[in-house]
Amino acid sequence: MKPERWGSPLVQEKYQEEKACDKRHPYRIIIIIIIIIIIIRDNEKGTCMLIDVAIAGDRNVIKKEAEKFLKYKDLTIEIQRMWNVETKVIPVITGATGTISKSFRKYMSNVPGKHEVKELQKTAILGTAHILRKVLM
Repeated sequence: MKPERWGSPLVQEKYQEEKACDKRHPYRIIIIIIIIIIIIRDNEKGTCMLIDVAIAGDRNVIKKEAEKFLKYKDLTIEIQRMWNVETKVIPVITGATGTISKSFRKYMSNVPGKHEVKELQKTAILGTAHILRKVLM
């Protein structure tokens, strides 16, 4: 997916509509996908960070991290050209039951501020529990 137009706000939302028609079903099916990335630009250091947060299935955490790097490759090149800064993609991927990859702590050390890995894992587990309660009751 190549970005059509990216602005410079800190949080960018992009809506993508996919329309499909089937001969058996004459109505249109519209799927809206919301992508939220956090862009942090540091003018003093000349760096820019693209932070993408996602909750994946427990077995797909490493695969999802690799997908994020490939997904934002075009955007990082475009930001480097536009703003003349060094750009990094930081995937913050947690499994549905709190699993993390071996390189998760390294990625989180690049994000400015104080972060607790336990708190992120706890949030993922509570979200999964909430969804299960909703579905099973």
